[in-house]
Amino acid sequence: MTALHSPSTDREVTVTWDDPAITASAVGSTSGLEWLEQIRDGKLPPPPIARLMGFDLTLVEEGRVQFTLEPAEQHYNPIGSVHGGVYATLLDSAAGCCVHSTLPAGVGYTSLDLSVKFLRPMTSATGPVVAEGRVVHRGSRMLLAEVTLTDSRGKLLATATSSCLVIPIPV
Repeated sequence: MTALHSPSTDREVTVTWDDPAITASAVGSTSGLEWLEQIRDGKLPPPPIARLMGFDLTLVEEGRVQFTLEPAEQHYNPIGSVHGGVYATLLDSAAGCCVHSTLPAGVGYTSLDLSVKFLRPMTSATGPVVAEGRVVHRGSRMLLAEVTLTDSRGKLLATATSSCLVIPIPV
């Protein structure tokens, strides 16, 4: 079997990140909203997955967050469009963070599920996309988040829902 690529067609991405323990150790020391604001404002480093995939936390409000991503070739699946895992990672991040933005200090969450609907393909030609998560139901132990993924023209690319369980953060 012959290789189907040559050095002239190879692409490269270099990724650097900070020690994830820095940000993780700050979880629970402030409210979820304050913790996320520190990440957005660069006072705490973003998680390595954000650096790896190239997305940014751009909006943080209580019960609402937005992540942005510029889709690129390194996000592609074998058929030449952005892999569904990239969609799911953005949607899951927005769902979890909008839930976390509602929590007081000393409290965290864990995701119980993520249900994704893929509606349109995404490529590097799509341009910037935004994943916006909103808390739509808050019970005493369970929260439900809904997330949309849209392109710069407002076209809906995907949606998701996620159920999250509130848990104490061990000290």
